[in-house]
Amino acid sequence: MPHFDAKGEADELFTKYGVPTTFLRTTFYFDAFINGMPPARGEDGRLTISMPMADRLLSGIASEDIGRTAFAILKRGTEFIGETVSIAGDHLTGKEYAAGLSDVLGEEVVYQPPTWEDYRAFPFPLAIEFSNMFQFYAEDADRFTGDRDLAKVRALNPSLQSFATWLEAHKDELKSAQN
Repeated sequence: MPHFDAKGEADELFTKYGVPTTFLRTTFYFDAFINGMPPARGEDGRLTISMPMADRLLSGIASEDIGRTAFAILKRGTEFIGETVSIAGDHLTGKEYAAGLSDVLGEEVVYQPPTWEDYRAFPFPLAIEFSNMFQFYAEDADRFTGDRDLAKVRALNPSLQSFATWLEAHKDELKSAQN
């Protein structure tokens, strides 16, 4: 099955034909902890999250902040045309994500980092693609997080949510996802 990268193809065409464009780069969505990758209860009864990041930082963002930040860029007129703006709301390790989830859920959430190969073998759709994404994030974490300057993103979007503020706003949804 061929791999399609619609975003990459669009970026290439916009550049080729001189379409005035600002390229917005996002990352891991905090919302995945509600839909897609919620903490799972293991055979031992403990809640766990599994991301093959080892101890590397993973940039994350609240999905609603993507639109808010894009709108802020649009309001600036031509200032960002031709620029790439990489955005995130926080840069945390898997253990830090688990600690935040633990606080909100009222029970310990353990971070279990599988290897990329183990993650690719998980029995869910897109496990291979997700593992590839995490591998890309982990192998180039310094550049990846460095490109996402939280202070600059917050200057564009003063209501930008950190993981902690996102957790507080979504704690009921997170708790419901566990039931």
